[in-house]
Amino acid sequence: MPDADLSLAVPAVGFGAIGTAGQRCTSTRRLYLHRSVASEFLERLQKFHQSIKPGDPLDQKTLLGPLHTRAACETYSDTIQHLKKVGSEILVGGKQFDHAPFDAGNFVEPTISVLKSIDASDSIWTTEVFAPILNVGIFDELDQAIEWNNAVPQVSSIPAHHCCY
Repeated sequence: MPDADLSLAVPAVGFGAIGTAGQRCTSTRRLYLHRSVASEFLERLQKFHQSIKPGDPLDQKTLLGPLHTRAACETYSDTIQHLKKVGSEILVGGKQFDHAPFDAGNFVEPTISVLKSIDASDSIWTTEVFAPILNVGIFDELDQAIEWNNAVPQVSSIPAHHCCY
């Protein structure tokens, strides 16, 4: 909203989207931003994302570790391709790390995707990817954001191959 304290909101959203490489059910997947703050918020969030360095998840200073399996990397890549197909703008991220030592593991770049239009039934909004992908919708009126959020179907269960801590 226009009165948001971005100095608090940006790191909170960044940590929620990137922490544990996005591999927990409580990771931030969707972000609805009021148009009046969207540009500044996204600029700050991109800087936050770009400052994150992957590493050993057992190191307390590491926010971004690897994805848990090769299949998870494929799901990440498939999701990025789907985002591009539906016209999403990838602001940052969207690929696996391509430099040593992270190119040999399951390390993916934290991603910010801004959707041009919102279809709450699209898998972008309804499927847990368990990867560091944050999808952003920009709204003008609060009722619009509430409508988008309420249109996303409730998830009654998590697929058996995922776990939640």
